[in-house]
Amino acid sequence: MITPPSSGQTLLSRPYTSTTKKALRDNRIELVRASWHELSISINDVLLSDEGQYTCSLFTMPVKTSKAFLTVLGVPEKPHITGYTSPVMEGDPIRLTCKTSGSKPAADLKWFKGDQEITDVEKKLERDSNGKTFTVVSVLDFRGDRKDDGAVVTCRVDHESSAPQIATQALDIHYTPTVKILPSTPLPQEGQQLILTCESKGKPLPEPVLWTKDGGELPDPDRMVVNGRELTITFLNKTDNGTYRCEATNSIGKNSAEYILIINETLFTTTIIPLFTTATVKTSVTITPRSTSSVSGTKDPNAYPGPAATDHALIGGIVAVVVFVTLCSIILLGRYLARHKGTYLTNEAKGAEDAPDADTAIINAEGSQVNAEEKKEYFI
Repeated sequence: MITPPSSGQTLLSRPYTSTTKKALRDNRIELVRASWHELSISINDVLLSDEGQYTCSLFTMPVKTSKAFLTVLGVPEKPHITGYTSPVMEGDPIRLTCKTSGSKPAADLKWFKGDQEITDVEKKLERDSNGKTFTVVSVLDFRGDRKDDGAVVTCRVDHESSAPQIATQALDIHYTPTVKILPSTPLPQEGQQLILTCESKGKPLPEPVLWTKDGGELPDPDRMVVNGRELTITFLNKTDNGTYRCEATNSIGKNSAEYILIINETLFTTTIIPLFTTATVKTSVTITPRSTSSVSGTKDPNAYPGPAATDHALIGGIVAVVVFVTLCSIILLGRYLARHKGTYLTNEAKGAEDAPDADTAIINAEGSQVNAEEKKEYFI
C-alpha cells in the first residue's frame, strides 16, 4: 500500500506505474481501497518480475508523487540428495550431493549426521538462467564406517522466505564380522560344565560360526556340543586344555577369536596335628591333658585352633610328666621310711628270740634295759 502526500485538494487516482512508467494492467492486480487520501492495491501470485519501483502520482499543479521499491524473494526448491548407491562396503568413499534452486538471495545448505552438524563440506553457488535466483550445491565426502551403518544423513535448506526444508539419506554399510568369545565362568575347574559363547557382529550377519580346537576339529563330540553360537563342554578334565577358536564369515570377509582353556585343579590341604599319650597314675590325683584330635583326625570341637592347640598340649604333657615323677618320688620315699621303722621295732624284741618261755623273755627284756641309755634312736 502506498499513501500519497495529503494536499487537501481533490485526488485523481491513476493506476500505479512501475519504473518503466507503464500503467499496471494485470489481472493479478486488484484495487483494494480508493479514497481522497488513500489508494491501495494487491498483487496475487507474486512473480520475480513484479520486483521493482512503484510510483503513485497525484495530479495537481504541480504533480506530486510517492515511490516505493518492491523486493520479491525467491523461495528455494525442496533439496534433494544424489550420489548414493546402496550398499556401501566399509572403507569405500561416499560422495553425497545436495542441491536446491530458485532461491533469492542464495539459500544456505547444512549437513547433519544424526544431531551432529558436519562442517567440512564443499559449497558451490550458481546463478539461474533468469538471472535473478540462485542454485546452491553442497558436497559431502566421507568413507563408509561400520559405526555409521543405519545412520541418517540430512541436508537442510535455510532461507528467510520459508521454513527450513530437508532431504534425508539412510546409510547401509556392510562390514566384516567382529568376534568375541565369552566363557560362562572365569575360572573353570575340573568336573564342571563350561559354555563358550561366540559373539559375532557383522553385516550381513555371519551365520553359522565354526568351532575348532588347537587348529583341528573338536576331539570329543559326546562331551563337546555345538548349538548355534555356543560350545558346551559337559564335564571338564585336563585333556580339554588347549586353544579354542571361533571363526565367523560373511560375504565381506571373515574374522576369528581365540580362548585358551586351562583347567584349575581343586587343592586339598591336610593339617597334621601331633597326638600326645599320657600315662595315668593310680593315685589320689589324676591329670589328663585335653586331646586335640582323635586317631581318625577328627578335630575336637573344644580344642584350640592352630598352633595354640599344639602349645597347650605340649605344656600339658610336660606338667603331667613332672607330676608323675613327683608322685613316684613321694611313694618311693614313703616306702623307704616305712621299711626303716619296721627294722627298728624288730630289733627291740630281738632279746626275746632265744627265751624258752614268756617269763624268760620278759626277764631278758628287762635285763636289756640296763644298756638302754646306750641306745640311740634316730628318726627321719
